[in-house]
Amino acid sequence: MKLCLDVGNSQMHGGVYRDEQLVCQFRRETTKASRDELGLFLVAVLREQGVDPTRIERIGISCVVPAQVHALRNACRIYFEREPLFVEAGIRTRIRIRTRNPLEVGADRIANAVAATLHLSGGNVLVVDFGTALTIDAVSGRGEYLGGVIAPGLGLAMDALGTKTAKLPLVEILRPERVLGRSTIESIQSGLYYGYAGLIASLTERLKAEAFGADDCRIIATGGFAQLYRQAGLFDEIVPDLVLRGVAALLDFNPVAEDTDGGLDA
Repeated sequence: MKLCLDVGNSQMHGGVYRDEQLVCQFRRETTKASRDELGLFLVAVLREQGVDPTRIERIGISCVVPAQVHALRNACRIYFEREPLFVEAGIRTRIRIRTRNPLEVGADRIANAVAATLHLSGGNVLVVDFGTALTIDAVSGRGEYLGGVIAPGLGLAMDALGTKTAKLPLVEILRPERVLGRSTIESIQSGLYYGYAGLIASLTERLKAEAFGADDCRIIATGGFAQLYRQAGLFDEIVPDLVLRGVAALLDFNPVAEDTDGGLDA
């Protein structure tokens, strides 16, 4: 079995795959944690979901929080006796990175691109990831990561309104029935939900034209707030574990964790 972790700025999303099947998943708030805190948490959460930690054969990690890399690596070594594979420069990805500096592309965006390429088996795709930052990435049917867009995520926008203004409160992010808010809370919720719907619709339309011209492309969404827009008609499909699927595939592409021959193709 493979343990796959997506460590973002706000949350750690983890899952265990048996062959291609996701057998369990879990989330934890991303906070500064020691090797032992992380190791004990991972062992405990797997046991709670009926997975024997000693059956974990490989561990893959997409991490965009550099301060946690050392603790994560040592937690895997000590509590699982496994050397983790990090999504980073030097691993085989089977995609080509067509940006000005391939080394600066985030691990989660690489994992998304890998998973989307395999999921669609050759089609053009835009991947919309609702993380701490909202990212939209273009991946060609030829397996080329072309670049994309980064914007503040919904949670960041809500936090900014609640903490950087004197009278606006923090609110629950949900889909209002009407754009016209009849209270301060309704107005904020409307601005967040419908504002980001418009942002995503505009950006995906422009990215599709610039990246693929008249060619077809599918739009896949993933991340925490993707389900909020299920009925909005913005996406062709929502794949909640897309990053984890990419990490699992990268483990297959790199059969020995210590073998880092190859790299992020320029």
